[in-house]
Amino acid sequence: MGLIKALAGSVIGTALDTWKDYFVCDSLDNDTLMVKGTKRGFGGSGEVITNGSGIVLNEGQCALVVEEGNILEVAAEPGNYTFDSSLSPSIFDGGLEGLKNSFKEAVERFTYGGEVNKSQRVYYVNTKEIMDNRFGTATPIPFRVIFDKATGSEVEISVRCNGEFTFKIVDPVTFYQKVAGNKAYRYEKDEILPIMKSEMLDALNPAFGKLSDLGIRYSELPAHTSELKDALREALKVRWEENRGIAFDSLTINSVTIPEADAERIKNFQFSAVNKDKDTANATIISATADAIRDAANNANGAATGFMNVNMASNLGSQFLQQNDGPKPSGGGYCPFCGQPLPAGAKFCPNCGKALQ
Repeated sequence: MGLIKALAGSVIGTALDTWKDYFVCDSLDNDTLMVKGTKRGFGGSGEVITNGSGIVLNEGQCALVVEEGNILEVAAEPGNYTFDSSLSPSIFDGGLEGLKNSFKEAVERFTYGGEVNKSQRVYYVNTKEIMDNRFGTATPIPFRVIFDKATGSEVEISVRCNGEFTFKIVDPVTFYQKVAGNKAYRYEKDEILPIMKSEMLDALNPAFGKLSDLGIRYSELPAHTSELKDALREALKVRWEENRGIAFDSLTINSVTIPEADAERIKNFQFSAVNKDKDTANATIISATADAIRDAANNANGAATGFMNVNMASNLGSQFLQQNDGPKPSGGGYCPFCGQPLPAGAKFCPNCGKALQ
C-alpha cells in the first residue's frame, strides 16, 4: 500500500475526475489537534479506503492512513495523493522532526492484492503552531539570587509568574500512537493541555536554575524569554518530544512577582554586600551622619537631644568600620581592638585597656 503524489498544491483541480472518492479535511482550528478525514464521493463506507481513492492535504496538516490502529502511510507535504494498495508503504515527511524514524519503526507492510478487508481511516494531524495557552504559577517557585559567585553569596526567594506558551506537533506518528489513539472522530487540545501545563510548571524550577546560574535577576526574566524557552524545551524534551511528538515552541512572560519579605531580604543582602568595601561603607556613614545632623537641627525636642543621637550614630558607624576593616596592626599607631590612636611604645590601649603584645 502506498501513496502517489498526484498534484502539487492544495487545489483538487481535475483530480476529481479520476477519483471515485476522496478524503479531505477542510480546516483545523487552534483547538483541534487531530480529526478523522471526511470521505466524499461514491465509495460507500467512510471506514474503507478503496484502491485509487484520493487524499487532499492542505498546509499545516499531516495525513495518517490507519488500518486497525496501525499506521500504513504518512503524508506531511501539501498536495493531492492517490492511494494505491499494490504499492509498498510510502512517506512524505514534509521535513517534520523525527517523522521518518518513527514511521519506519511503526509501519507494518501488508499485501492484499488490491483487496481491502479491514477498517481503514484517514486522520489529519494539526502541525501548525498551537497558540493561546495561558499559564500561571499556583504555588511559588524557588529562584536563587546570586550576589557573588566567588564567595557563594546567594539568597533563595519565591517567584510567581504568568504568561503564555505555544507548542507544535513535530512527530504526528508518535502523537497518534502515544496520545490521540484511534479516536472515533476528533482530538481537542483541552484533552491534554492540563497535564502539559502541570509538566511545564514543574520544568520551570530547573529552567529558573539555569537562568540564575547565568546571573539573570528575577526582575529581568521577561526580557530573557529566549533563554528560558530553550531551558524549558530541554527540560521537557523526553516527556513532550520523545514520548508524545510535541515540541515546546515559544514563551511570553507577562509578569514576575516576589513576596514583600523576599524583596526586603534582597535589599538587606545588597546593602551588606556593598558595604563590605571600607570606602563605600565610610561614604554611607558620612551620608547618614549628614542626614542626622540636618534632622537634629529640626528636632522638636531640642538640638541637644538631636545631636546626642548624631553622636550615637557616629559611634555605631565607627564600630561598623572597625569590624568591617578588621583589626589593625599595633605598629600602625592604632589599637587593633578599638581602633583608637595609641601613644608611642604603648603596651596597653589607654582607651579599651586591652594588651597589645
